Amino acid sequence: MVTRRLRFPFGGTPMEWIALLAAVLLGVPALAWFAQERLIFLPQPGVAAAYLPAGTKPLEFVASDGTRLRGWMRGAGAAPAPLVLYFGGNAEEVSGTLADPRWPRDWAIVAVNYRGYGASEGSPGESALVADAQLIYDAMAARPDVDRRRIVAFGRSLGTGVAVKLGAARPLAGLILVSPFDSLVALGRTHYPWLPVSALLRHRFDAAAEAPRLAAPLLAIVADRDSIVPNERSQALYDAWAGPKSWLVVPATDHNTLSVPDGFWIGVAGFLAART
Repeated sequence: MVTRRLRFPFGGTPMEWIALLAAVLLGVPALAWFAQERLIFLPQPGVAAAYLPAGTKPLEFVASDGTRLRGWMRGAGAAPAPLVLYFGGNAEEVSGTLADPRWPRDWAIVAVNYRGYGASEGSPGESALVADAQLIYDAMAARPDVDRRRIVAFGRSLGTGVAVKLGAARPLAGLILVSPFDSLVALGRTHYPWLPVSALLRHRFDAAAEAPRLAAPLLAIVADRDSIVPNERSQALYDAWAGPKSWLVVPATDHNTLSVPDGFWIGVAGFLAART
């Protein structure tokens, strides 16, 4: 009997090809494991804040590990004022959103950059961002110019995960979630169906696990054609929410243009007005 050696189109033995395949199958997940912080968090540099509204004052918080977090507070017309705590997206330096003139004037707005973003120190991660949100809440709720009974968390994209975790740990008058998702695991599976996302992901932002016990009112705002957070992921969180909830679709927008139309801000203003 004649034994023929299996030949591959670009050379190499079967064992060499098996080794190469194994290296690819193991190497890609390993790369995703070690690089996930750079895939999830995209820190942005600080910018000159001269364009911020009149009356905006800098804020600084010191975390338990000594990390300094920096942001701003835009005051309201009267005190004690209701307060919005803003948590931005994964590639957002928050001063730009704070500068939008369409924020309701009777609400104070606080926006603090995540660790590693803007002038904030440190490196971002889920547990650190959630702990920092609680620190910021506690510090602001203790101020005499803030009405602690009317604090609303406002999260955008990645910030929705931070806002929901804050709502599970502190009393909130409401939550505004823009492009929310049920969990980063579910969202990751949408974009990387060929990766074992659940086994790899350290920063899970599992908002859906908290939603069934959150009684605070919710406003979910979604783009009608979001290419980053599909509406199914937002809908899954919305369906799991235990408290009163409303759903706003902003027509002709994508993930990064959602807050451009006035309809977005009309929805925000209406929700906040109902909390006063």
